[in-house]
Amino acid sequence: MSNEPDQVSTASVNVAHSGAAPDVSAALVALTSAVLPVWGRQLATSRTQSEVAVAEMLAAFAEIGPHLNMATRQSAQISAALDQGEGGIAALAKACEQELAPLLPTLAQGAADGIRRVMTMIEQSVDALNKVSKPFEHETQMINQQVERMYVGFQYQDRISQMMTLLHEDIQRLISVMASPAGAVQALTPQAWLNRLESLYAMQEQRQEHSADTSGTAPADNNDETTFF
Repeated sequence: MSNEPDQVSTASVNVAHSGAAPDVSAALVALTSAVLPVWGRQLATSRTQSEVAVAEMLAAFAEIGPHLNMATRQSAQISAALDQGEGGIAALAKACEQELAPLLPTLAQGAADGIRRVMTMIEQSVDALNKVSKPFEHETQMINQQVERMYVGFQYQDRISQMMTLLHEDIQRLISVMASPAGAVQALTPQAWLNRLESLYAMQEQRQEHSADTSGTAPADNNDETTFF
């Protein structure tokens, strides 16, 4: 039997495959051209909304900051005023008791008892004030700590915004290249593109993710990075 039909069939398959490749490439280009602009717009909108939200929160915290500082100073002043040290109310009450103690035996019993009752009430009042001021001082410190944590969160949000900005710009660049003549596109290599993108990174974690670093070493938290405001 002749092998001619098989040769024809094989040739037809080869032609079909050779004709399919450009169709697939054109379809992928068309698909990418349609999808990438949407990605770009979504990234741009997300970044803008994120920046607006952070700006609003920072403005609010800028207003809160002076009030927190004043509350901290007042808390410290109250604690100092109630302190047992020199100049404190507790020390003043003790000094008064020491001054009056030698006089009590010379006074009538009723007068001496009255002075003792007054001194006891003063001591009780000082103790009550101390019990009120200490929790207030503690709560003020705790609020300041939480505010500091929130500022760090804003700084990480700033990092995210920078990452999104770079991705958006790279998508826009790819869209422009796809609309360029074929020769200009062919002159670009994936490695050159990636090298350029990597050169624009500002943070270590970007470089690790770029190179798919799977060493398991997490980037150290560094609040002194230039990317933090």
